[in-house]
Amino acid sequence: MDGPGSSGRTVGPGGSGRSGGSGRSDGGGVEGSDSASPPTAGPEGAGRRPAKPRARRLPAAVSLPLPRTEPAPRPAFQPVTIRTARDAVTAAALYLRWLGYRDIRRADQRPPSGIGLAARGMVAQVDPTVRPASLRDVECLWLTAMTESSGCVYFSLAGYEKDARARADSLGVPLFVLDLTGTPQPANSLADDLVATGA
Repeated sequence: MDGPGSSGRTVGPGGSGRSGGSGRSDGGGVEGSDSASPPTAGPEGAGRRPAKPRARRLPAAVSLPLPRTEPAPRPAFQPVTIRTARDAVTAAALYLRWLGYRDIRRADQRPPSGIGLAARGMVAQVDPTVRPASLRDVECLWLTAMTESSGCVYFSLAGYEKDARARADSLGVPLFVLDLTGTPQPANSLADDLVATGA
């Protein structure tokens, strides 16, 4: 039984007068304080991702105009002397090939007069008779070209009637006259343009 004035606390050997359940260790640290302690910094830069290099912005592409290319000059046309109707057809076919048309053959559809030729993108009519081509001849050729979605050109040995020339100009049909040397001669401005530009 304690004496009077006793505080009821047990005094340890060191005389500290602290209760044994204070939870402090002799080292002065709090038990279980590892989770509360601040993280220890590692080596400098550890744990950081290296900065990505910034992409270099390339200058915008500049479109330069391409130089105009002139069509290659064609060699001189080599005519065939016209003595027969077949020679007239041969001269017209050679002239079409000289202009740049390919796959020249007899046309599947026979024209009302003369002989029909066909090439890739072009139909032609050759009239080897001594009668000038009429307005109807020009219109029939133009209608044939429309059904085949192609261009057309007319070759005549005896030339064209006046109204046939006017109709060809309005429909856009180039006209050529075959001379006896076998060289087609332009008979309207559309034929001149065809000679200048080719196929």
